[in-house]
Amino acid sequence: MGFGLADLSQSIFASLGIPGTANRLSLSPSRRTCLLLIDGMGSASLAAYGAQFPIFSEVKSTFGLTSHFPSTTVTNLTSLGTGELPGVHGMLGYTVRVPNSGTPGRLLNPLKWDDRVDPLFWQKVPTLFERASALGFSITNIAEKRYEGSAFTQAALRGARYVGANRRNEMVEAAVVALAEPNSFSYLYVNGLDHAGHNDGVGSEKWLLALAEVAELISGLVAKLPKNTDLYVTADHGMVNVGEKVVLGVENNLMKNVTLVGGEPRARHIYVAEGALDETVALWREFLGERATVFSKSEVISNNLFGEEVSIESFDRMGDFIAVANGEVILIDPTRVPQESAMVGHHGGVSDYEVAIPLLKFL
Repeated sequence: MGFGLADLSQSIFASLGIPGTANRLSLSPSRRTCLLLIDGMGSASLAAYGAQFPIFSEVKSTFGLTSHFPSTTVTNLTSLGTGELPGVHGMLGYTVRVPNSGTPGRLLNPLKWDDRVDPLFWQKVPTLFERASALGFSITNIAEKRYEGSAFTQAALRGARYVGANRRNEMVEAAVVALAEPNSFSYLYVNGLDHAGHNDGVGSEKWLLALAEVAELISGLVAKLPKNTDLYVTADHGMVNVGEKVVLGVENNLMKNVTLVGGEPRARHIYVAEGALDETVALWREFLGERATVFSKSEVISNNLFGEEVSIESFDRMGDFIAVANGEVILIDPTRVPQESAMVGHHGGVSDYEVAIPLLKFL
């Protein structure tokens, strides 16, 4: 499936000299590294629209990465933070069922969380940020102030010194200060492009304005970062603009025996009543045909969708089957029709538009 964000973070921390990490991308040794992650900036969309912004012609080198499955923020940022694949860290999608939470159980949305769930228990794998900080490296997480101390930050990205920055110039200045000393790493995160894509679609006027903001942020970092800093820019996933909308259980019988609908419209974790799995999988496959690929839990594991290793926790959390939408199809939760049908851009699936992500080196 190619290299992803787990491989990138392993490689960056290996290049900084952190023991027990693997430089899978053969990055050059570094004393200062800045990683800017642009939520939702897929390789295909960047290839289509990036030439409008001169900074993208200043790239020193490029490398193609692949978003881990599902191609969604929760999963891929946790792989970045831990250097592990989803089957190990257990953050398997936008929403998954909390094991032993009753019947039919409740879903956990890691971006909003649930006070009944301890983030350090839910995601137990030590982060690379923690490991580097313990060795005396200066590790900084620079993002919007509202994410500081959030349960998701604790679960996926703990161990870094958090610097809240809501404006482009604030992010640049924070990175300059954080990288003033050697043996330092700064992670910067922005999600305006992702929001614009969801609301108005890739290539829309609002999306292009958001990409212009990204270009200006990169330009600011290129101009002001300390000398001998390696600057990488990447993404967590791309995006596809919606085509056909399938509402589960409306004018079809897909909700028969279904107890919970998790995941997101391009990658659904489906939980079913006991003893009804085979019947329900057959029903979904017959109705959806080529519009989606339906994997039973055993097929998810045998196909290594979450990686070769699947922890007990991951096994318990994942759907009884997973439906991955093909083409431009989305599978809409019948309890969330207004919210999900209003979104133009979607991700989570396995199309090239969603999974191909860039790694750009500017300095």
